[in-house]
Amino acid sequence: MAESWVNSAERIGSDLHLDLSGGGSRRAAVIRALRAAVQDGRLTPGTRLPPYRSLAADLGVARNTVADAYAELVAEGWLTARQGSGTRVAERAAPPPGVRVPKRSAAAARPAHNLVQGQPDTGSFPRTAWLAAARRALTAAPNEAFGPGDPQGRIELRRALAGYLARARGVRTTPERIVVCSGFAHALRLLFGGPGGGASGGVLRGPVAVEAYGLGFHRSLLDAAKARTLPLPLDEHGARVEELADLSGPVRALLLTPAHQFPTGGPLHPGRRSAAVDWARTRGGLILEDDYDGEFRYDREPVGAVQGLDPERVVYIGSVSKSLSPAVRLGWMVLPEHLADAAVTAKGEREAWASVPDQLTLADLIDSGHYDRHVRRMRQRYRRRRDHLVAALAESAPHITVTGIAAGLHAVLRLPPGTEASAVKAAAWQGVGVEGLADYRHPAAPNRAPDGLVVGYATPPEHAYAAAVEALCRVLPPPSGGPEA
Repeated sequence: MAESWVNSAERIGSDLHLDLSGGGSRRAAVIRALRAAVQDGRLTPGTRLPPYRSLAADLGVARNTVADAYAELVAEGWLTARQGSGTRVAERAAPPPGVRVPKRSAAAARPAHNLVQGQPDTGSFPRTAWLAAARRALTAAPNEAFGPGDPQGRIELRRALAGYLARARGVRTTPERIVVCSGFAHALRLLFGGPGGGASGGVLRGPVAVEAYGLGFHRSLLDAAKARTLPLPLDEHGARVEELADLSGPVRALLLTPAHQFPTGGPLHPGRRSAAVDWARTRGGLILEDDYDGEFRYDREPVGAVQGLDPERVVYIGSVSKSLSPAVRLGWMVLPEHLADAAVTAKGEREAWASVPDQLTLADLIDSGHYDRHVRRMRQRYRRRRDHLVAALAESAPHITVTGIAAGLHAVLRLPPGTEASAVKAAAWQGVGVEGLADYRHPAAPNRAPDGLVVGYATPPEHAYAAAVEALCRVLPPPSGGPEA
């Protein structure tokens, strides 16, 4: 054991450069500084620390502040304290040689202005309505609701969804064709197998045609299930489904975001919607319809789901991740009749994913009308945010345009050619979290979209949105060939 004595607060304060700056209380600052000294090796295992009175005097803080900091670090395992031996650095406080200290998680390194797409305004979750719905639902729930869950989902929720989806999205279904899941990713795992997919190896097999731009996470799930993905080109009318015949290999399924192509932002042209259904009928294929934000259209009434054209050839998939919160792990599949039982079998004998109390609460929220009211309120809020973004660009960067339809929770900004990568780096340098359009391109995509930024205008809290847009405008590239802004 090392016997070096840090015998005065002067030595530990000056030699080790304890930095008490940063947010929080003085106690938290002392804890943070001592922990950092152990982590980076300035205080080695076995080193004896000075009495807390001495350190307190040198740092100019109360004695109890340092005493409490020592006690906290002893409780955490960084320090040890024995009667007559003083306080020392614990022998195992530092990782052994060769052990890599994990980096900070992505969640711990959030940008100052977060415009990364993918979530609604979390501060707008309808807490009061959700709590009231939970109370009503749990009070009325039969005792059997608190036993092992039905893998198809609670009948109360499936009935509520059948009615809501029919009137809001034009979906043709019955409760018997709906299978509750925990979201779109879970639906893909149930349909194709893979980790977390349930009790069986999945319902469908690949290869799967996908849009040339989309979530890489979804493609990785299909790859893990051995369902090869083949990219379809995109243009201003959406996926070019007429080119399905040109893809290599027999395509069994077609994954589309027809209401609002993700991420480029256009809807699928009516003629191509019909052509996709015709392809599925003639080839015995299936369309997987990802209706991730279909309720949020701002310039007109939302376009109905493709599923309404042929319920036997379309698997309709939705969730509350955009309308309510991704923390509410609830989604649904509306399945052709011949796949419903197979999907339930894939889940297993018991509900292992979607909380039954949450299912009952969502059912009540829909039946009571509070879900519709929340969606209408958020539709108005997100429209104002999108309008704010468009107006700010028109004033500060008129050469940058917003592409796609007025819908959803994100927008794509068209950039001058060759500026996307530098714009993303400049934004990160200035604390603006935003993604480039290239991040969503399929590795084997036959065409490349123009340079662009994907901006999640729903992500910042309401009070921080104007500052986030202002910061974004400051880092946008100048017109091609023009002077630096």
